[in-house]
Amino acid sequence: MEPQQNGSSNQSDQGPTIFPYSPLATTLILVAGLTVALVTFTGNVLVVLAVYTSRALWAPQNLFLVSMATADILVATLIIPFSLANEIMGYWCFGGLWCSFYLSLDVLFCTASIMHLCAISLDRYWAVTRAARYNLKRSPQRVKCMIGTVWAIAAVVSLPPLFKSRQQDQVCLLHDDTWYVLASCTASFYAPCLIMVAVYCRIYHVAKHRNSVVIAARRSGQLPCPQTPRLSWSLPSSLHQRRSRDMSLSTNRLMQARERRFTFVLSFIIGAFVLCWFPFFFTYSLESVLGEGCCISEPLFKFFFWIGYCNSSFNPIIYTVFNRDFRRAFHQLLSPGHSLLCRK
Repeated sequence: MEPQQNGSSNQSDQGPTIFPYSPLATTLILVAGLTVALVTFTGNVLVVLAVYTSRALWAPQNLFLVSMATADILVATLIIPFSLANEIMGYWCFGGLWCSFYLSLDVLFCTASIMHLCAISLDRYWAVTRAARYNLKRSPQRVKCMIGTVWAIAAVVSLPPLFKSRQQDQVCLLHDDTWYVLASCTASFYAPCLIMVAVYCRIYHVAKHRNSVVIAARRSGQLPCPQTPRLSWSLPSSLHQRRSRDMSLSTNRLMQARERRFTFVLSFIIGAFVLCWFPFFFTYSLESVLGEGCCISEPLFKFFFWIGYCNSSFNPIIYTVFNRDFRRAFHQLLSPGHSLLCRK
């Protein structure tokens, strides 16, 4: 989300034709910003097309990914280009009306993207802990209601910037009242972050406990290994027992490998989210509370601001690259001669 920009207010004194960066730095910033926008747009468009064209991805829960991808696409097309132009030029040249809409939309889309991550974590938690009951209730209508709630919360958070933002001395200023900054940061990041960490930790413990129960049952003989009855008809007793032990060990190793992979995926999801957004929201909150006494430099603050946008480019990678159906759909979409008009 766009921070309050105080450091560029001297641009109007120097004249709008004087850029704040050297030609080399301007080129590097431009390339980096356009890369983030292009990767965000391409990756999230592929997610939407994959769900549209692949029958294997028509599960209701994938509507969360489509809605989140839509928010990230809007970030790439309506927010990042103007943020990049404002950064390179050092002043806001798009008028006061668009300043208000731009800041409000920035808050809306970024908050919606983050809130979708929270909704996805809750959906997965209920699917793991209440599998039988929740899967029966997980209809497209129910998922759409949850998505509507996400966008409604994001819209409420984004309303104040629409009326309180202003353009002053060619600088587009966000609503900077301390109460709003702390409230919006809590609603947009701190609360979803706490929910995600708590929920994914709970999911991990539940999955680990279930794996431990299965492994213990197989070791005690209460749960037979796969294919054991079929082998018992054709193998001598000693060879059958040895073969069963080997299969049990293989099964245990497979389950432990799945647990390690599951742990890695959850760590990657939480780690990427926190690394992208925590620096910005923490420094943004700190700056609002401390005011002029804040010791955070403007270049560092801008860096944290741009790192937050990177989360929109990571989302399609995080939530799809570990899914075989998405990988297959991406391969089909990118293969020559593929038609987007045919749903498979």
